[in-house]
Amino acid sequence: MFLKFDKQSLGNLEYSLRREMLATDRSGGYMSTTIVCCNTRKYHGLMVCPKDASESDYVLISSLDETVIQHDQSFNLAIHRFPSTYEPRGHKYITDFDYTPSPSITYRVGGVVLRKELLWIHSKTQLLIRYTLLEATSETRLRLRPFLAFRDKHTLSEANMFADGHSHAVRGGVRCRLYEGFPWLYMQVDCDGCEFVAAPDWYYKFEYAEEKERGYPYQEDLLTPGYFEIGIKKGESVIFSAALDEMWSSETINSIFDEELARRSDKKDFLSCLRHSARQFVSRRHDRTEVVAGWPWFGRWGRDTFIALPGITLTRGDVQACVDVVDTMTREMRDGLFPNMGEAYNSVDAPLWFFWTLQQLEEHLGEERIWADYGGKMRDILNAFRRGIGFGSGRNGGPVISVHDNGLVWAGGPGLALTWMDAVVDGVPVTSREGYQVEINALWYNAVCWTLELAAKHGDKAFVEEWGAMPERIRESFVNTFWSDDRGYLADYVNPSEQGGGPLWDAGGRNFFVRPNQVIACSMRYKMLSEEQRLEVLGTIERHLLTPKGLRTLSPQNPLYQGRYEGDQPTRDRAYHQGTVWPWPLEHYVRARFDVQGAKFLERAEAILAGFEEDIDSYGIGSIPEIYDGDPPHAQRGAISQAWSVGAVLRIDQMIQKYKEI
Repeated sequence: MFLKFDKQSLGNLEYSLRREMLATDRSGGYMSTTIVCCNTRKYHGLMVCPKDASESDYVLISSLDETVIQHDQSFNLAIHRFPSTYEPRGHKYITDFDYTPSPSITYRVGGVVLRKELLWIHSKTQLLIRYTLLEATSETRLRLRPFLAFRDKHTLSEANMFADGHSHAVRGGVRCRLYEGFPWLYMQVDCDGCEFVAAPDWYYKFEYAEEKERGYPYQEDLLTPGYFEIGIKKGESVIFSAALDEMWSSETINSIFDEELARRSDKKDFLSCLRHSARQFVSRRHDRTEVVAGWPWFGRWGRDTFIALPGITLTRGDVQACVDVVDTMTREMRDGLFPNMGEAYNSVDAPLWFFWTLQQLEEHLGEERIWADYGGKMRDILNAFRRGIGFGSGRNGGPVISVHDNGLVWAGGPGLALTWMDAVVDGVPVTSREGYQVEINALWYNAVCWTLELAAKHGDKAFVEEWGAMPERIRESFVNTFWSDDRGYLADYVNPSEQGGGPLWDAGGRNFFVRPNQVIACSMRYKMLSEEQRLEVLGTIERHLLTPKGLRTLSPQNPLYQGRYEGDQPTRDRAYHQGTVWPWPLEHYVRARFDVQGAKFLERAEAILAGFEEDIDSYGIGSIPEIYDGDPPHAQRGAISQAWSVGAVLRIDQMIQKYKEI
């Protein structure tokens, strides 16, 4: 059965602890842990959610220990990592795990068979866990002990005298709040005869193996306020609820569980899993609709939003979500830029990907509405680039982003990394790429040409007159600046003030590192290269960068290439764009190949898509990760579920279906 794991697999911790599950509430909150419910990251937790209007998520409930009690014998079904040991070792009681329609785990302890179903509610921040006693030969009791953290998901908690471990009785349970400034956490059980035993205590040195491996602090202290004890008979179910609001009756909890479970999609195959995963990235909170760049640690990134958005919304027919995200982003546009991470306006490409997103949206809304709703923003962005953005912050006090007389976009400045290759170590960009960047200018040309076309159709004569000569200027400068007849591919970036040594640099500061950025010049609607030139670029990409999981960020023949993404953060950041494989550029490779080959590329595209199917039941189950190692076997790395990775694969499938119909 699809995404179902058996006892043999679950009992092998080397296997099961590398597989993580995720459920979101569609408003920023989530549940994530491994398939045996042993937390291996500081980002894991059964209830992780915002505590106010800020972007930050907070781990409220880290874990919930279940203990089965029969004949005065206790069997703890949980598993935690402590220094040098796992204790308890409840994974040995697990007989199976099923991911659909919601995560479900079955335990067998002697004659007791207990099923646990975990359900995150989409309409509010609430976790429900239903326990059903499938088999029992004698009187059985169930003990539930929550472990609370009440801390930012990026940090770890330590035992302290300020945490309030007191619990306050409510119907069917208690409410707790460890620190002022947090909302009350309501924990309730939907059955009569449930007893909560107040016994606040700290448990020390929970260890998170993934954090240790990544070079971060990895030990945490957690506080338990006590435990629930419940009598349960064969065939009965009890539901544990954790929410930020009190539930008034057991009937309410039961009805919510049944209604929500019925609405869950059936994740029966590869593509249905990806469509489900795509929905998880769209977060609606208050009047904002945003894209979470990746689970579990990323927030909203402007660049990622526009690159991912068509794939995670339009491929599923959710045009309204796409519009809502675009409208949220345009409300925050400032001087031609969009916020990238948080309030940082530091992405030169986000506004140019905005045009590309609108081009995909045009297929659903029509060009008239696109121009009516967004034409003003399009013109504002182009004018801002031409005027110059960030004066005084660039090289020699000039603008950070500007359009030179040759029509090309120049971006960068001391200590800045403005493109998607933006890793910084000790304040120094790993791949600064200051100058004319190949993908930025390919996106720029696409944006200018399309805006001019729409302006001409809709009577904006002033814009057409002002910008009409720009496309040919850009095209001529682009080819002269980036193209090499001898090499048969495009420079990655050009900066005459940088005279790097070695065969991969030439006069004029042209950097010919083989990177995937040049594929964007082959995949846009408006292209500056001939078909022959595009074929040469694609051939170079295939020889150096193409893998079954995406495109490498640097050729293995380059001495700076790093084929494995591992170690502490500085080490990983140095490898992030120096060989690591990213799935998202693969969409543009496939698009470019279809553009020059048409249906002849169909079989190869289907093979590329099929290459991801094996990943759906490992790492972040049901999804596609952020990155892979550059070296075979291309191990999955980074965030367990990444928006632009999922979006790219869904877009590849969409292209395949289109060409099948031709």
